[in-house]
Amino acid sequence: MSGFIAAQLGVKPDALLHYAERENTRHEHLEALRKAYGYEMFKGKRIKQMRAWLDQNAEGAQSSEGLVRGLIEECRRRQIILPGITVMERHCADALVAAERRIDTRFATRLVSAMRARLDELLREEPHSRTSRFVWLRQFEPGKNSADINRLLDRLEFLQAISLVPTILDDIPAHRITRLRRQGERYFAKGLRDITSDRRLAILAVCVVEWTAAIADTVVETHDRIVGSVWRDAKRICDIRVTDAQAAVAETLAGFEALGSSLLMAKGDDAALAGAVDISCGWTGLESLVAQATQLQATVKADVLTHVSKGFHKFKLYARRMLNALDMTYASVAQPLVTAAQIIRDKQEIPAKSLSFLLPRSKWRPQFRAPDADQERLWVVAVLFHLRDAFRSGDIWLPHSRRHADMKQALVPIEAARTMRLNMPLEPEVWIADRKRRLEDGLKRLARAVRSKTLLGGVIEDGVLRVERLEADVPEEAGDLVLDLYRRLPEARITDILTEVENDTGFTEAFTHLNTGPRAATRLVC
Repeated sequence: MSGFIAAQLGVKPDALLHYAERENTRHEHLEALRKAYGYEMFKGKRIKQMRAWLDQNAEGAQSSEGLVRGLIEECRRRQIILPGITVMERHCADALVAAERRIDTRFATRLVSAMRARLDELLREEPHSRTSRFVWLRQFEPGKNSADINRLLDRLEFLQAISLVPTILDDIPAHRITRLRRQGERYFAKGLRDITSDRRLAILAVCVVEWTAAIADTVVETHDRIVGSVWRDAKRICDIRVTDAQAAVAETLAGFEALGSSLLMAKGDDAALAGAVDISCGWTGLESLVAQATQLQATVKADVLTHVSKGFHKFKLYARRMLNALDMTYASVAQPLVTAAQIIRDKQEIPAKSLSFLLPRSKWRPQFRAPDADQERLWVVAVLFHLRDAFRSGDIWLPHSRRHADMKQALVPIEAARTMRLNMPLEPEVWIADRKRRLEDGLKRLARAVRSKTLLGGVIEDGVLRVERLEADVPEEAGDLVLDLYRRLPEARITDILTEVENDTGFTEAFTHLNTGPRAATRLVC
């Protein structure tokens, strides 16, 4: 290295041996280089500037490492010489702690004294139970019957009675909200009572808002499962009836077989034909066979929807509570269905003849025309079935929900899309016109190829285009290439991959303690 530098300076390498004898020489040369290239030292005014930058970006930083990397990039952009790594880590840690305290204070200032008392009341243990309301509220999971959904509704109605509006989370970064919620799910009541007031109120406020949305989602999912169980029960009834009718089917077929054999033996003799029926089963027996065949045909062809009304007793145990607790928002296409749901919620008279929430060709409509149908029960069941479908399709959604939110929130805003320089136009009319033009050009090329008999791999017969099946044309060397690519991939442990997926998705949040309910205190992936 010294020889290389000496060659650039045009001196002998031995001339550089005495360079470091004087300590100030290096500092003076560093100062000269700094002035020549316009760099600044990390001190005085520059420290204040970078602290201000850290204060602005600390709330949005998702980790201390990310904030340190951002600080390094900002120092380079401002041509500030980087200090030691421990100095940068200390400044970033101070900024993160200050940002955390600012967020806690922001939550506390947004809560009135009555709301603070209401939140602190959640940490008090119940007289007849050793569990606090706070721990009880976080013990929820999707159920499978009306008892489970009623327990979920107990928690949802309790949280809604606190009347904490979701706007308290405005301008709070999403990862900060997630972190506060995770802390609340790991703390017990005693641990929360021991931390500072602002931090405790922030955790409680976030948990109340987040759990309200999460329990509402769980209620919808449990209703989905109950609808599925009602459908499976109805299908099971159909299958049982078909199984029970096997003997009758065999008996009826044997009767018709005997009748058919007698008629074939008497073929060509009108007198014998008349007596063939008497010999086989008799006219009375034939009438019985026809009636039994008609009944068996109805049994075999019976629709599952014929028996879904038997699930009415499951829905009546929770339907009104659920519809009253869920703050449903809907698209215009779901207006008739929401109106029907409001009739059930308000316990109004069931308009069994009003089927505006059904599609014109819906399979439900023939069930209402059946003479033996309990139309009021069938109407309620049909509304709740379609409510499940509307949540699935996104025609009905819940505000502040994660699983059943407005699908428009997942779309990129049009203003942002215009700046993304997409390869397709943002106006659908322009895109459709371009596709029509391409289609017309392709059809013209196809017509020219057919007329000139140059259509490769295809032929038109009787106005139908028939294309030959393409065969795989993979060279033998491709297999060796694939193996070589696999060998080039770095070896990785499955736990390392799962840890990386966890950092991006947070899937371990779905794992809770079986008995106590809180999520795992660590994020170890085994």
